[in-house]
Amino acid sequence: MLEIVVKTENWERHVRVSAEELAGLVRRIGGDGDLFLVVQCIPDLPDVFAQVWHKAGGDYTVEYRDGAADRHFQAMADGPEVVIAAMTGWARQEAGWGGDLVWSLLDMGPVREVPPLDLDEGERAELETRVREVLVGGYVSRAGLAELAEEYLVTQDRRPVSREQAQALADRLWLERVAEQAEWQDETDPERLTRAFTALQETGVTARENFTCCRSCGQAEIGAEGGPDARGFVYFHTQCTDSAAAGHGLTLLYGGFDGSSETTTAIGDEVVAALEAVGLHTEWDHDPGRAITVTPLDWRRRLVG
Repeated sequence: MLEIVVKTENWERHVRVSAEELAGLVRRIGGDGDLFLVVQCIPDLPDVFAQVWHKAGGDYTVEYRDGAADRHFQAMADGPEVVIAAMTGWARQEAGWGGDLVWSLLDMGPVREVPPLDLDEGERAELETRVREVLVGGYVSRAGLAELAEEYLVTQDRRPVSREQAQALADRLWLERVAEQAEWQDETDPERLTRAFTALQETGVTARENFTCCRSCGQAEIGAEGGPDARGFVYFHTQCTDSAAAGHGLTLLYGGFDGSSETTTAIGDEVVAALEAVGLHTEWDHDPGRAITVTPLDWRRRLVG
């Protein structure tokens, strides 16, 4: 699999696609509402991307940007194969990946300077603390992190952080986290958790990570997530994620779709078995009215973007 995210004009988001799947997406574009795709690294890096635009019957416009505004290039291609080769090489970070295309520098205009934040020390600390909490949780995108930074201190009569300031703050903290995770080795506990949830999903248990904002919303919405053959569910909401990221273990909510205590207990047993199969420890007394806790837990979730 390629360590990329592919986003299309019609709002599809494809994570860690194969080279064949990327080729299929490139060949597909050209119709109304599906004219372009953007490819980003995993983890996403500020102003680093490749993209292609194509309308059926015309050439392909390929672009890539390597960070700064003076590193944004464009090339034209008359068919998809050379585009596919370039995009795949970019995704793999191969030397000379774009050598079959003729690139020209795009003039992106002057770079606008972002003014420093006009916040007192208390507000600045509060804002950065909350942004870091969500960042460590690991489910946010760069765009989502910037939106949080922009909106967090808003009151009825004051918006102290502009969109540009929020993006700059989010990108700075994002890159700090990317540098931290570059030192992580082997499989992390959140990756083990995802493996367990994937296995449960395949056996008819609807499993969702970081699902909704709270228990009330989760219980109200989880039923719509399950397929016709789903027997039960397990999930954790964003407040559970915050707690896990702070080092307090992870609370899992579960149940059977028939509402019976017997099915709920059986689903709990399946959840515990799946977690233990991937090397995670749980605390649960088989009471269907009590949540399952995953602890101890080293919460190091790799960013995607």
